[in-house]
Amino acid sequence: MNLSKRNLAFLAVAAATILVTGMNFRTVAKAKTPVQNSPTDASDTTQAKIARAMSAGPTDFARSARIVDTDAQGNLVVLREGTNRFTCLPGDPTVIGEPPMCADIAAMQWTADFKARRPKPANTVPGIIYMLAGATQRSDSDPYDTTSEAITVGPHWMIMWPFDPTTTGLPARHKATGAYVMWAGSPYAHLHVMGNP
Repeated sequence: MNLSKRNLAFLAVAAATILVTGMNFRTVAKAKTPVQNSPTDASDTTQAKIARAMSAGPTDFARSARIVDTDAQGNLVVLREGTNRFTCLPGDPTVIGEPPMCADIAAMQWTADFKARRPKPANTVPGIIYMLAGATQRSDSDPYDTTSEAITVGPHWMIMWPFDPTTTGLPARHKATGAYVMWAGSPYAHLHVMGNP
């Protein structure tokens, strides 16, 4: 079946809308809370990193996911092989914008393109990223903001696809519950859904 980009976006929005209506928002943390970086913990063992990485995804996915970390040069290091199509990363709790996450193949491509500052993501299908352990970030509007005060975001998940607030009707501002388009107007705009799926 040959689906246009617009049809794929519509299907992703429809799927997200269905999932959002059944969400449990009890664990949503207060948004826009400043955070402090903690000192690097020298006792961050491989097992601690694996546990932190797994905390980002739904249990069924994380249990069988490949777990990877990055070395000092930014290269991926496999901490544990997996048996499904998800990869979980422990992130770095001392760095704003480096939370634990679990992502599928398309979302891993999206993330690699974002970190490499490519003009736009190369994934040709929507990807999904889970950050169910929460995250820190600088901005909901500027993908490469490095100066704004850090904010804490509660458990959430994202569909990595170029969502547009004007065609989807979704807001482009931070919300503590529900869904919104993060980094709207940039090539890295995506659907940000608060809460656990």
